[in-house]
Amino acid sequence: MLALTNIGLRRGRKLLLEHANVQIHDGQRMGVIGANGCGKSSLFAMLLGELEPDEGTLALDNADVIAHVAQESPHGAAAAVDYVMDGDAELRDVQRRIADGEAAGKTDLHDLYERMEVIDGYTAESRASRLLHGLGFASEEYRKPVGDFSGGWRMRLNLARALMCRSDILLLDEPTNHLDLPAILWLERWLRAYEGILLVISHDRDFLDAVCTRVAHIEHKALNLYTGNYSDFEKLRAEQLSLQQAMYAKQQKQIKHLQSFVDRFRYKASKAKQAQSRLKMIERMEEIAPAHVDSQFSFRFVVPDKQPQHLLGLSDASVGYGETVVLDNINLHLSAGDRVGLLGVNGAGKSTLVKALSTGSTLLSGERTVSKDTRIGYFAQHQVDLLKMEQSPIDHLRAIAPDDREQEHRNYLGRFAFGGERIFEPVAPFSGGEKARLVLALMIRQGPNLLLLDEPTNHLDLEMRQALSVALIEYTGALVVISHDRHLLRSACDELLIVHDGLVDRFHRSLDDYPAWLREQDENAADAQSKWQEQPARSVNKKQLRQEQAERRRRLKPLHDKVRQVETELARQRAALAVFEEQLADESLYADQGRKDELKQLIRDQADAKASIEALEWSWLEASEAIEAAS
Repeated sequence: MLALTNIGLRRGRKLLLEHANVQIHDGQRMGVIGANGCGKSSLFAMLLGELEPDEGTLALDNADVIAHVAQESPHGAAAAVDYVMDGDAELRDVQRRIADGEAAGKTDLHDLYERMEVIDGYTAESRASRLLHGLGFASEEYRKPVGDFSGGWRMRLNLARALMCRSDILLLDEPTNHLDLPAILWLERWLRAYEGILLVISHDRDFLDAVCTRVAHIEHKALNLYTGNYSDFEKLRAEQLSLQQAMYAKQQKQIKHLQSFVDRFRYKASKAKQAQSRLKMIERMEEIAPAHVDSQFSFRFVVPDKQPQHLLGLSDASVGYGETVVLDNINLHLSAGDRVGLLGVNGAGKSTLVKALSTGSTLLSGERTVSKDTRIGYFAQHQVDLLKMEQSPIDHLRAIAPDDREQEHRNYLGRFAFGGERIFEPVAPFSGGEKARLVLALMIRQGPNLLLLDEPTNHLDLEMRQALSVALIEYTGALVVISHDRHLLRSACDELLIVHDGLVDRFHRSLDDYPAWLREQDENAADAQSKWQEQPARSVNKKQLRQEQAERRRRLKPLHDKVRQVETELARQRAALAVFEEQLADESLYADQGRKDELKQLIRDQADAKASIEALEWSWLEASEAIEAAS
């Protein structure tokens, strides 16, 4: 158990937490949320012993092992799988002691061998490999030196190393920042099976919904606890704010009534005592702060001046870099009102495709057509680097809107939480989130009629993500977005494309079906790999392999569709059966002679539901066997 009792925590002169109380038990998974700078990371630093609480008691068993993701980018010549295995400190200690003992010719090593069995030491490498696979590493990369990976992949190694630790408490601070959607989905499954105490800071609401059983909300120096996931928290908080607003309005009405009496009779001798009494009553009344939306962000996209029907298109296009073709046979045409989300693993070519759409810089062959009235707004992480570090936010805004008055500049930047003297300060020391907000603000101000967004939510907190989602819903132009934020994709996009195996296809399923599609791809890839292994002499033609896999998917699609339809109908029939059986459990149904017809009908409905379920289960089994046979 982890317990905080009456904790007070400061960072410098700033008071972050006051009178914080919480108890967390094994198996509980808590999401820690709150505005940037409220103290979430400082809370983690306190749990790790890097900060001491200024007040109160932190109850933590000294024997508990705490795992967290190192923020420093790893380097060195160690193989990736060995680096991950280093996360299990006891494993490495036992291995070292066994190696030293065997080298010294000792024979009394039975206890160490038994300990290796207890801690699953002999399966450590396979467990580390599974972690690497889940986080998106290819099998040939397991032995690759750590120093050869890029920055984002090194942070994935740090995450794998933290997961490798057999911890009692796991602290994860923004674990999804460097992950693509398939890796996030895998991490969700892994964390749901974690048996210790999990504390996770995240701005991904779908991730919090999938993982968390409790939410700790840091606000106004208080730590408020909620049962359930993030969606449950939102509902409860909305109810609280609504009640708070009603109480505030009622209190203000009462104060106004009391104050009017005081003002009328304060100086009248016969009423002075009563007036003074009411004045003291007002002073004693507990102030109830007016409910308000905490978000500092409220903005809309500028309505485009022109909205041509045909905006941009790629015909028979290949995209890539130099001699390397990343995607081939692309035919994609964007029209007014199109709202497209791009799915695919990191490295599949999503960003390469968006660059071809935005500037044509990655177009190797084919035709790119752009309407003369198309105005593209392009957001990508490298756009942040194009900011002029020595200039201020208002300098950047003046450059694109020179005719606006300074007050208009102030008001506009204020909607993105840039206020006061901050708008006149150089952007160089700004955080990644602040720079991303500024780039978004500048892009939006230019009134594009086609938005190309490549991971726009990276470094943005929950409130800014929500504001962006709302703004995109109301946006009247066309949209293409790459994001691992499923809430944003679900809210803003009407159509999904999948980038995979060098191709761009329509994704005819819903976003919620994406995990199942990924599993099917893994199965298909495993089958294809086994076939190639059975025929080692055959030369591997990648294009032919892609075509075979595409044909395989086309052939299996009707069967998979049938399985999903049957599963949906099964769920509906089982829910109906549960309702019928609940009604039949009502004793008054049998005692009341006037309800005989109702009883007979319920019995018939129950029998029909059972018969339907049995038939559907046979259909499901037949379809599943057909898929297995076709595979």
